[in-house]
Amino acid sequence: MRHPRQELDETDRRIAAVLMASPRASWRTVAETLRLSERTIVRRATPLLHDGTLRPTAVRNPSRFPGLIPMALRIRCRPSRITAIAAGLARRPDTVWVDILGGGDEISAVLFLDGPQARTALLLRDLPATTGAQAWDAYDLMKVFPAGFAWSAGLLTTGQFSSLAPILTEPGDTPELHPLDDALIDQLTANSRAGYEELATRLGTSASTVRRRLDVLVSAHMVRLACEVDLGLLGMDTEALLWIATGPGSLEAIGLELSRHPQVRFTAATTGAANLLVAVATEDLGGLYTFLTRTVGSIDDIRSLEVTRILGSVKRTGRIRPSVI
Repeated sequence: MRHPRQELDETDRRIAAVLMASPRASWRTVAETLRLSERTIVRRATPLLHDGTLRPTAVRNPSRFPGLIPMALRIRCRPSRITAIAAGLARRPDTVWVDILGGGDEISAVLFLDGPQARTALLLRDLPATTGAQAWDAYDLMKVFPAGFAWSAGLLTTGQFSSLAPILTEPGDTPELHPLDDALIDQLTANSRAGYEELATRLGTSASTVRRRLDVLVSAHMVRLACEVDLGLLGMDTEALLWIATGPGSLEAIGLELSRHPQVRFTAATTGAANLLVAVATEDLGGLYTFLTRTVGSIDDIRSLEVTRILGSVKRTGRIRPSVI
């Protein structure tokens, strides 16, 4: 069984930040970005990848796959059942995020459901049959703002970050899927740092074909590459979800502005009473207070705000935390 690290030093954190901003960055690129030797980078990073401290992965972009229905759930549970319910949700292949919230009686999950029938089955069959699930709210994600996908926990300079993660813009038309693409995305979900030759061997094709298809998938925003790490190891000890209600005419501008903030990991426009869901990570509660009062508080046309602390993370970007289940 893998045992992720309990702490990281400053160099390890900066390596993690580079891989979060650019999950497939070569060791040479990581070394040049941090002004360290490539040998040092390999010596430091390889054990972190091996023991699951760093978890390179990938996730489909539901806006580019019309059959997928992205949804956020808030499930209120009996406290005695919350760990079991969270674990069960995390094992589902269609869950992307699973977190335990608030006072330990609520779960938040983001799912990419495979069509309307899967949505109906979840809400009318699976959740009612779940022992200990008392009530739930479902929010369709109308738009996920891409700027938050490139994130480094504020551990890189502006120059370092911009060289690794160019500004994400809205892509053009969705390219036609290649027969290889679904299998390639599955391989990247397991390890988005796998080499072209390794991927080619597993997929029964050539490395040049893998490189070409991967370039298409990434440039067209068909897939998001990521590298997950427990944020407490990076000094981010406070995470929260913000449920924000804005005026309809301000939703796009506010969502875009918040998604670009260095403390924001995820931003999506949703259905429901709150029309904006924002995931925030800060060093401590004081940092969260500052974010709320200075950043959120300075934005016009925010009509209501609910803040829910994240007490524990069970699954992130499609990867279950090794120490959880």
